[in-house]
Amino acid sequence: MGLSRICEFLSSESLPFVVALASPLVRHTFEGTLTADDSKRYLNNAFEVPDGVERLELKLEFAPLRVSGIGNMLTLSVYDPAGSRGAGHRGGAEHRVFITRYSATPGYVPGPLSAGLWLIEIDTHLIMPGPPCDYQLEVAAYGGSGNEAPSWPPTHPGIRLRRGPGWYRGDLHRHSDHSDGHWTVDDLVAWARANRLDFVTLTDHNTISGLARMDDLTADDLLTIGGSEMTTYWGHALALGVHRWVDWRVQPGKRSMRDIASEVTESGGVFVIAHPKSPGDPDCTGCDWRYADMMPGNARVVEVWNGSWTGDSNNERAVALWYSWLEQGLRIVASAGSDAHEATPPNVRLGYNVVYANELTEREILEAIATGHSYLSSGPRLELTAEMPNGLLAMSGDLLPREATKLRLRWQLANGDARLRLVVDGRFVEEQTAGSSGEWMLDVGRWSARSCLVELRTRSDELAAMTNPIFWDAS
Repeated sequence: MGLSRICEFLSSESLPFVVALASPLVRHTFEGTLTADDSKRYLNNAFEVPDGVERLELKLEFAPLRVSGIGNMLTLSVYDPAGSRGAGHRGGAEHRVFITRYSATPGYVPGPLSAGLWLIEIDTHLIMPGPPCDYQLEVAAYGGSGNEAPSWPPTHPGIRLRRGPGWYRGDLHRHSDHSDGHWTVDDLVAWARANRLDFVTLTDHNTISGLARMDDLTADDLLTIGGSEMTTYWGHALALGVHRWVDWRVQPGKRSMRDIASEVTESGGVFVIAHPKSPGDPDCTGCDWRYADMMPGNARVVEVWNGSWTGDSNNERAVALWYSWLEQGLRIVASAGSDAHEATPPNVRLGYNVVYANELTEREILEAIATGHSYLSSGPRLELTAEMPNGLLAMSGDLLPREATKLRLRWQLANGDARLRLVVDGRFVEEQTAGSSGEWMLDVGRWSARSCLVELRTRSDELAAMTNPIFWDAS
């Protein structure tokens, strides 16, 4: 989710501002006053960068930070003549940024500072009604000797073994200090390794600047997956497996969320609607899903378990939304994401994706996610299969012929007082006490089902695990 409570947080962007000793080759100051009518805009500030620039420094300041206890939310995105150079998606009334050939403030991409027209975009995620918001953006471009040395961090050995078919557990939604996280990419990966995940994904807000380091940290015991969270003004979505920047800016009449979803899919990635029922403005700016043409539109995966089940993402309502789509006969599958911005306390039970994939590779894991060959779980094991007329077994996510109606559910590691609930076409139809492990034979033929899944609930009705649906051909 990320944007809900970050206005107090100043990440590494707040490290001491390094000022070059030489006079700048270019200096610009942009100023303005914004009101609530200026929320959800992209304010471009253009300037020419001459040849010979070695360092770019930016400083954005605005006031007031808070109105009636709610923070105004302005962030910076940077574009060079070739495209995006990153974004600093974090809170605070002061943003300081530097970019050089070999280093940059987290969230921004180092590299040559090409001559030409650059844009510094102020993204106005939220401006509260009340006192106007005054801002000042300072831009300075410095020359230099050109002798800055690379200072790449040491990399993990990166042994990449291709383990074969099996179940793999991992997280599809995490943040680092390249957006509003409170830990580095290295810390994030170390936590995932210590908690024995098989795969972990970096999905920082509107930037891919952390993915190079993420790639370095893939090893034989942990697959690291690239992506981003497209943090738009009217909803968030994950672009999993896409290692280039995806333009997240929805502009009515010009670029729609449907266009973005198509672009992600055509790039070989997986588009996921994130935490669709989270609180929206002003508690969490842009966090709730408001795209009427994307309910679910061309999306085929929705994140129904964000953070802990009892957290502030309204997971129960997200599941209900998904069930309404299944009731309409849509073939859409579910995912989970910790949305972690720092190490999670041991007493917080997160939902993870347990995926059946042919290999532990990014391509195979994401193909299984898109297909629905997975279940969501905070610990219990849950496996739903179906017997096909030819004797082969199908599993969650598969499309079955109408005559294949016999299912088998197997589970382990459940609490003794847990309950299993059968959900057909988005509606509860049966339940039984689970016990710690067991097997449940089902014949769903009498319901003429188009989809079927099983939930595992605790005595307090919290979700402990959930399969993805098995689907039937409607013909």
